[in-house]
Amino acid sequence: MALSSNLGYPRIGRHREWKKVIEQYWAGNLEEAELHQKLKSIRLEHLRKQKEAGIELIPVHDFSYYDHVLDTSVMLGIVPARFEYEGGRVSTQLYYEIARGSRTQPASEMTKWYNTNYHYIVPELNDAKPQLTFNAPLEAYREAKQELGINGKPVIVGLYSYIKLAKGYASGEERAWIDRLLPLYCEVLKQLEDAGVEWVQLDEPSLVTNVTDHELNDIRYIYQTLAEAAPKLKLILQTYFDSIERYQDLIQLPIAAIGLDGVHGWESNIAQLQAHGLPEYLSLAIGLVDGRNIWRTDLQEASIKLDQLLQLVSSDRLIIQPSASLLHVPVTVEEETKLPETIKQALAFADEKLVEVVKLAGRASGHTQDWEQSVSEAEQAYKALQALEQRQQKQVLQQQIEELLAKGLTRSTSFKDRYQLQVNKHKLPLLPTTTIGSFPQTPQVRAARSRWRKQEWTTEQYDAFIAEEINRWIDHQEKLGLDVLVHGEFERTDMVEFFGEKLGGFCFTSNGWVQSYGSRCVKPPIIYADVTYSGAMTVKETVYAQSRTSKPVKGMLTGPITIMNWSFVRQDISREEVAYQLALALRQEVNALEHAGIAMIQVDEPAVREGLPLKEAAQRQYLDASIAAFKLTTSGVSAETQIHTHMCYCDFHDMIASIRDMDADVISIETSRSHGELIRSFEQQTYDLGIGLGVYDIHSPRVPAAAEMISLIERALEVLDPRLFWINPDCGLKTRGEVETLAALAQMIEATNVVRSKLLSSV
Repeated sequence: MALSSNLGYPRIGRHREWKKVIEQYWAGNLEEAELHQKLKSIRLEHLRKQKEAGIELIPVHDFSYYDHVLDTSVMLGIVPARFEYEGGRVSTQLYYEIARGSRTQPASEMTKWYNTNYHYIVPELNDAKPQLTFNAPLEAYREAKQELGINGKPVIVGLYSYIKLAKGYASGEERAWIDRLLPLYCEVLKQLEDAGVEWVQLDEPSLVTNVTDHELNDIRYIYQTLAEAAPKLKLILQTYFDSIERYQDLIQLPIAAIGLDGVHGWESNIAQLQAHGLPEYLSLAIGLVDGRNIWRTDLQEASIKLDQLLQLVSSDRLIIQPSASLLHVPVTVEEETKLPETIKQALAFADEKLVEVVKLAGRASGHTQDWEQSVSEAEQAYKALQALEQRQQKQVLQQQIEELLAKGLTRSTSFKDRYQLQVNKHKLPLLPTTTIGSFPQTPQVRAARSRWRKQEWTTEQYDAFIAEEINRWIDHQEKLGLDVLVHGEFERTDMVEFFGEKLGGFCFTSNGWVQSYGSRCVKPPIIYADVTYSGAMTVKETVYAQSRTSKPVKGMLTGPITIMNWSFVRQDISREEVAYQLALALRQEVNALEHAGIAMIQVDEPAVREGLPLKEAAQRQYLDASIAAFKLTTSGVSAETQIHTHMCYCDFHDMIASIRDMDADVISIETSRSHGELIRSFEQQTYDLGIGLGVYDIHSPRVPAAAEMISLIERALEVLDPRLFWINPDCGLKTRGEVETLAALAQMIEATNVVRSKLLSSV
């Protein structure tokens, strides 16, 4: 009999209860004891739902107070020295200070979890002194068993992937860190074994990336040692997001099951299974339900995959599960009462995917009751979706795109020549200052938007309110002394949703929230049809802001790759086609802004890096398409129009050449939270376009001193041309409070003036 399993469940709750409880605690409105009690209630409800759905291997320790990688770090005593940690169990206050920063210390770096929109807190090994502070998986296991009678499957970030995700050690020191941390992993597993745990899921997503011979030896050493420490445990070596590397070697490890992605990387994974088989003592945990997108499973296609698998592995050695943790999808479709029925019927969120997993496990075990009906329902849902009129415009759009691609996407003038034209036009000072785009979305802004959406306010009332907010922040920016201003984006809920609401081919959920980082949740739009341009989206507010100042105001757009990567995307055409459709629509908006007199236009692409395929062989095609989509969006403007872009919270070291090829006049890029580490890339690679390295972290509530920013600026100017260097925060300021925003920007201006004076006096 095949088993049904889940890899992880969304933490946020059906109505984002998790987020609200945590933020109440941060605001000082909830005592710590109440925080623990409320989060326990949410956690138990999630376990109960999985049990009622019929999941047999229910994950425990997938729940988190902020991030599961941070949870692993504090369990292992990996706490940055600047927090003056003295050992023992990490307090709740310290836990959140590591994640968010304290009054005196910056937060740990935050970056993307592989190629997803989830962000994790990067472990800082450096001079840490590892210790097992407490056995978190054991506590989660005992809670589930005592409270609900669930014999849970503890989930742990595998040691190999944990070290690959960490920083603070030199190349060649990996084995030394394995030797420091492996005894702690052994102790965790030994205690789990003693408590009666049967299955343990060790997440090793780094095994879908390139694995060298040396790394393979480390992996063998890790798993041999773990197996000897807890020989009775059934270890699942779990991979996801793509096909596994070194399959034929890894199936020889002393494990009980190997977990493979049966959606992303299926072709390679099944080919390896067919070529090398599976040892009789191993089970196969196969993800046949997409854990990263919101469309219901094509059960006919999944059934074909199952039949292929059953020729290789008996059903009693199959574990059916999602392709990845359901952390990446919303909780339930039940809340979506406003979606068109044709679209709603084609959707499956976390709860619905659990049902699909159980159905597929039953099918693998030969239980066919209601199976044909389920297959038919899925098939009819997709046929109805495909027949929608909004999906019938591909050919016209493709012809327009091909014509533009054939003409070429290069700007009419080289960067060197057009940048001089832009300098002459705007007459900006050395080290011009700006912000990334958004300003604080206060309760008053959110309340105004809510009144307008509920039709309690007329459009005229709402527009007047937005105009007043623009006026107020234009005044703030001028008083601060910023050189290039923005209108503040007060009319926008989200940088992707806003554009989706104004373009054809999108629809929106009422409660389709997913966790992005910490308590930050986003509600990705659904691209269900062909993307079309319906008219100006940003011109009114930008032109109004420009009328209020003599300084340049940037037009602000979200780029095509980011809109695509931060949406749930249709599956009937390639992602490249979707990206080009978006670029074609955005090109028309860029041209409309230029026509309206806006001479600086920022097309943000923060999500380019996160969409980079994990397989090196596929990366070049993705990058080429991303560059082409950006240039399709921006290449139609005159030489005097300055194109900006922005990227954040990813490791860009290996992408500098591709960023250069995008040919933006100015790029702003995060470097503060990574403590300036990106600057090292410019020591090895020349970058001769305009660039601003974010000088302070906007995701932390602390206001950094000007001296911190001066240090970062001066370090950057050792390798970058000051004539091309801009000063800015590392991201938009929407989530920050007004007081801290103004204080931090004042410090940024002070730092700029100090460095500017030094440079001018040295000439």
